Amino acid sequence: MAVEFRCATARGRGYARGLCADADRLMRAAGLPDCELSLTLTSDRAMRRLNRDYRGIDAATDVLSFSQIEQAGTVSNPLTVKNRPGLPLGDVVISIDTAIQQAREYRVSPALRLRQLLIHGFLHLLGYDHERSPAEARRMFARARALAAKLNGRVAAPRKAARRRVSAR
Repeated sequence: MAVEFRCATARGRGYARGLCADADRLMRAAGLPDCELSLTLTSDRAMRRLNRDYRGIDAATDVLSFSQIEQAGTVSNPLTVKNRPGLPLGDVVISIDTAIQQAREYRVSPALRLRQLLIHGFLHLLGYDHERSPAEARRMFARARALAAKLNGRVAAPRKAARRRVSAR
């Protein structure tokens, strides 16, 4: 199976089918349909533990990615991953609690926010890192927009409510 899904919280069960379909379509859109992806929906409590244990940050977060590409030993540059049957890309873990809260804040549906987080986490698996530099952030977010468009739904980068500028003339 290309996508292995685990729902570790009852709150996420209603989104499981749609998120799995999005993950499958995402892998096809990225040209990696034969690779393997592990996807987990979990709670803020569990996400906080993972974030503390792996990043040293004692707070919940929306998405974490654990790439296995380098460990597979066949890829020297994760940004050039080629489709190979059984190649483990890694694990994407999403907090359903944070995703729902962000969906309200960004005024989008929870399903759309979950898709955005899936794409974001998936790109981290492939070696994209928006925290590395502004140029890398632009490259990552452009790729996210392109993949979202391929999933039959334009997904813009999340923004807080826009403030209008009022100029005094």
